[in-house]
Parts: sequence; C-alpha cells; structure tokens
Amino acid sequence: MAIFDLHHPLVFIFGLLGNIVSIFVYLAPLPTFIEIYRKKSILGFQSLPYVVALFSSMLWLYYAFVKTDATLLITINSLGCIVEAIYIIVYLVYAPKNARKHTAKLLVGMNVLLFFAVLLFTHFALEGRTRVLAIGWVCVAVSVSVFAAPLSIVLQVVRTRSVAFMPFTLSFSLTLSAVMWFCYGIFLKDPCVWIPNVLGFFLGLIQMALYAVYRNAREILTEKKLPADHIINIVMLGTPEVHPVHDAEKTGSENDGVKDHEKEEENEQTDNNNNQEKIVA
Repeated sequence: MAIFDLHHPLVFIFGLLGNIVSIFVYLAPLPTFIEIYRKKSILGFQSLPYVVALFSSMLWLYYAFVKTDATLLITINSLGCIVEAIYIIVYLVYAPKNARKHTAKLLVGMNVLLFFAVLLFTHFALEGRTRVLAIGWVCVAVSVSVFAAPLSIVLQVVRTRSVAFMPFTLSFSLTLSAVMWFCYGIFLKDPCVWIPNVLGFFLGLIQMALYAVYRNAREILTEKKLPADHIINIVMLGTPEVHPVHDAEKTGSENDGVKDHEKEEENEQTDNNNNQEKIVA
C-alpha cells in the first residue's frame, strides 16, 4: 500500500508514532474504570467524552475505508472503537438509573441515528472525491468535539479546585497524539487530518495548565483527609467538605447531655417551688 511506500517514509513514521501514542490515549482512562469496577460506582464521572470518542472513531474508520491507502488510520480507529465500547459498557453497568438512561440516549442519537445518517447520505448522495471530502470534514468537526469534550469538566475542576476528575495522563497523551497526527496529516497532505490536531494541541495545553494550577489543591485535601471510616465526604458543586462522624456524634451527645441537665434543673426548681407552697399553706 502507498502508506508503506519508501517515497513517504515520514508519513509512515508519524503514522506509526501516532498509533503508538493514541494507544496510550485510549488506555489513559483505564485506571478510572478499574476504580469504577472496584467501587461499583461511576464516581461522578460523565459518559459524554467516551460516547463522542466512540462516534469519532467510527467516522474516522469510515473515512479511512472510503479514502483508501490509510491503513494506519484503520488500525488505530478499529482499536478505538473496541476500547471505547468497553468503557461505555462498564459505565452503563455501574451507572445509576438516570445516568444510564442519559448515556443510552446519547448512544442511540449519536452513534446509531447520526452515524447512519452520515453514512447513508454520503454513500447514496455523493461519490468520488466529493464523498471523501464530505466525510473528512464531518470527521474534522467531530474531532474538535473529541478534543473539547474533556473540557466539559474544566468548570468542575475550577469550582472544586481539584483535578480528581481530569487525569493528567489523558491530557498529556492527547497533546502528544495531536502533534504526531498533525505531522502525519502534513506529510500526507490531508487537511482533514492535520487541521483538527492544531486545535487538539492547544486544548491539551490548556488542560495540562489547569492540572498544574490545581494539583496542589487536591494534595492539600488528601493530606487533611481523615480515615474513610471516620468521615462523611459531601461533594457539592463547591469544595468538598469533610465532616468527622465521631465528632458529630460526640457533639450530638454533648448537646443531649446539656439539654438533660437543664431539664433536671428545671424539675428541681419546680419541686422546690411546690415544697415552698406546701410550707406556706
């Protein structure tokens, strides 16, 4: 195939490097899903980035088959479809009812209805070079969404001052992957490949910058964190609050003790008054 032609060594090199780095991109969320499996809970994570990533892999796979001579695009996006599908299945298994329903709607709307709408339209309404370009620009639009999808949690990071929901490895891998695929697209002379990766590079830098800013906040919370069996951790839309259970129980007991003591004094005062009335009588 042309992709392995010695006249295009840089295309092959950057395509191969792009495959290798992209594998780490796909595997970056693995610790998150291992934790989800262990705790039988989605831990506040969202399914949107994984649903969009699956949709993107499906489109790029379609583009690679139509374009032809894009073996390295086929290999990495085939893997992407498999890995993202596994993540989504694990998410659905442990997600609460509302999150499960929301994810199911996203899958049906995006990965079934929208994908087949693109496939049917480009297959029957377009042909030749026009079809390739149309699919390519759809891929560009969706790729921008894939790079931007992790930014849906940026606001949460800023609000909570914690990077617990934004893994650094994923942000770093996305940035490095964007560099490799940008070079691949440049040497392949395919704007549909290199254009979205320009934005991907800058978005990746933003995520890493946020990690650098807020990583200490997470460490401070961790250092002050009490043992798990001694705290109630309430995570709202602000900073997580740690409430010691034992202290709360102790405080409650002290309050009850004060109330009981006051009640006893009240009863004694009443008895004294009654005795005085009897003496007067």
